Amino acid sequence: MLMDLDEKKRKKYKNESFIGSFEFAITGIKTSIDEERNMRKHALLAIFAIVLGFIFHLSVHEWLWILLAIFLVIVTEILNSVIENVVDLATGYHYHALAKKAKDMSAGVVLLMALFAMLVGMIIFLPKIIGLFT
Repeated sequence: MLMDLDEKKRKKYKNESFIGSFEFAITGIKTSIDEERNMRKHALLAIFAIVLGFIFHLSVHEWLWILLAIFLVIVTEILNSVIENVVDLATGYHYHALAKKAKDMSAGVVLLMALFAMLVGMIIFLPKIIGLFT
């Protein structure tokens, strides 16, 4: 009987199928959008870039760069949130110099990736926007 309870607990949290894994992943993405202000900003900017892409009829190569930039920013933002949550869990929300260092470095990765995305957007969209006025 005790084994049955332990097994039931494991099944509740352990993904035993592809569908279960997929559901956990979707829940994680929804959580990041619901709870992370910066993720919502990144999502809005991604939608804006995609709309611009349709307006300017991007080539396949341009779409690949835009989508790469979008997904890299979103992935790094999720990883940043994961690192912040794990650090907070490990420190019990108490200040620790190493915890601050880990969180700052993680935020730095997101900043670098956002700068990359901005450069990609400028390289692709600025000539097209300038072309509208010349």
